Amino acid sequence: MQNRFSLMVLLLAGLLPQAAGVAKPAPAYRVGVSRMDITPAGGVIWMAGYAARTAPSQGALQPLWAKALAIEDSKGGRLVVVTTDLIGLPRVITDFVAAEAMSKYKLERSQIVFNSSHTHTGPVVRGNLDIMGARVPAHKPAVEAYTAELRGKLFTVIGAALGDLQPASLAFDYGETGFAANRRSIQTGGVTIGVNPTGPVDHKVPVLRVLAPNGKVRAILFGYACHNTTLTAEFMQLSGDYAGFAQAEVESQFAGATALFVQLCGGDQNPNPRSKLELAQQHGKALGTEVARIAKTAMAPVSGRIHSAYQMAELPFAPHTKEQFEKESKDPNEFKARRARFMLEAYAERREPRKLAYPVQAVRFDKGFTFVALGGEVVIDYALWVQRTFPGERLMVAGYSNDVPCYIPSARVLKEGGYEAVDSMIYYGQPGPFTEEVEPRIQEAVQQVMARVKK
Repeated sequence: MQNRFSLMVLLLAGLLPQAAGVAKPAPAYRVGVSRMDITPAGGVIWMAGYAARTAPSQGALQPLWAKALAIEDSKGGRLVVVTTDLIGLPRVITDFVAAEAMSKYKLERSQIVFNSSHTHTGPVVRGNLDIMGARVPAHKPAVEAYTAELRGKLFTVIGAALGDLQPASLAFDYGETGFAANRRSIQTGGVTIGVNPTGPVDHKVPVLRVLAPNGKVRAILFGYACHNTTLTAEFMQLSGDYAGFAQAEVESQFAGATALFVQLCGGDQNPNPRSKLELAQQHGKALGTEVARIAKTAMAPVSGRIHSAYQMAELPFAPHTKEQFEKESKDPNEFKARRARFMLEAYAERREPRKLAYPVQAVRFDKGFTFVALGGEVVIDYALWVQRTFPGERLMVAGYSNDVPCYIPSARVLKEGGYEAVDSMIYYGQPGPFTEEVEPRIQEAVQQVMARVKK
């Protein structure tokens, strides 16, 4: 009798592992899940993320995945989240895939979110970090072919998720893990990449759980604000870094479930410590274990209609001239010279960039979950600002969404300078830093999309 009572208490509290089943709320949505292997054939391709690399990859340590989570409410409102184990997806890919999905599946652009984990042990994707792209001509065709294949797979994974819609309930809550560290080390001579123990961080782990009517976990969408750079430039095997290991850990604890990782605003955050494979495994284990722990608890239910909004902001670049790039084209730094030639071509065609078109998106459920998705390598200041500005919302604030055109510094980071504010723009093929308008323009756009989803 005592054993039966204890079992009932645990079931009601939702504390038993999946083998016994968590609490079973009534299905409020229809949810579909899908995944596709996007590992380059043969595991050999130019890798993205580190300028120091001078050779292509040497096989795959882990498979790389594109995964999709489709959610439909009782009135037909929908959301599709596509996650990828990639450095970043440019708009030349996401706009193309979104247009196809909108046409075939009658989606709105605001209902589709693309996110990249920003692994630095993944393949180069054409249109992202092109200045740092394949430096050996013989390896460029493989990048072109991979990018073309990727577009088709992203469209397919969206369709597969929408074709898998089944009754489900949603719940959301937060965990926490502490391996992310602010990497902007303030020195007398400027800002370097290191560890800043007093710099801003956000160690929260937002978790969205999908339960089937029988109480089985079907999918878990989770995020963390930290670069996937545990594995540094000397690592030449393809992998998802800590995020890949974290997804595998979650899936090992929930048989048959799909774990989807969302990169949050980790532009100025690095794993600490790093540079060893066992550390990537350790960080992934810590994150995945925390996600699984939260998913086994009585999480707060998500309910109501799905509301979405998507718009483009305009972020102005600091003034630049043709003469400055003519001078830079002779720079001994090959990446500066590449960027200069790219800019001179733009000047010659009268399309020199003066501003960046920047995607800002919000998806809100009536109760329990709000997803804010920002483009680019967003620094942590923006996530903390969104949380302060909308204290009543249960938030997941992502960067690396819908487009990854460059770093997105806050006013503080822009004033301090350093890699995220200035130097990184070389590798992204941008003309230089933003003006001080970057932060207020993004904040205004966030407030506008949030106002639309809260009506």
